Amino acid sequence: MTECFFCRFIAGRESDLNRLTDIVFRTARTTAFVSPRMWPANPGNVIVIPNDHVADLESADDDLLGELFGAARQIAIAMRTAYGCTGTSTRQHNGVDAGQEVDHLHVHVLPRYPNDELYERNTEHRVASAAERANYAEVLRRAIDA
Repeated sequence: MTECFFCRFIAGRESDLNRLTDIVFRTARTTAFVSPRMWPANPGNVIVIPNDHVADLESADDDLLGELFGAARQIAIAMRTAYGCTGTSTRQHNGVDAGQEVDHLHVHVLPRYPNDELYERNTEHRVASAAERANYAEVLRRAIDA
């Protein structure tokens, strides 16, 4: 499915929003990468996706969901080490009315800090540069490998 933004990225087609250097973790069925969107108090968040095109949670089989959320767990653990955050949040949306912007199953893993007001400041995001994403990715890869 070449028209899917995430499928193109998994196939190796980079864009201004996603570079291969953004990837922090990859298995046969999943890939995790630093998101191009950064929130003021929660930078370095990660998106975990299945490598094959799956539209949403309802379309995924149980084994894939286990692998997807297993990868999200590994990212959350690495974030605490790499970023020194005191917590993590995961977000997952299904369908346009739920806020799903890319028609490909994905889980957001966000670092959390005391009084970060992530949900109050939900619209205050910016697009991070490739260099900034690469820095966060390198720190996370080191934590994952440790």
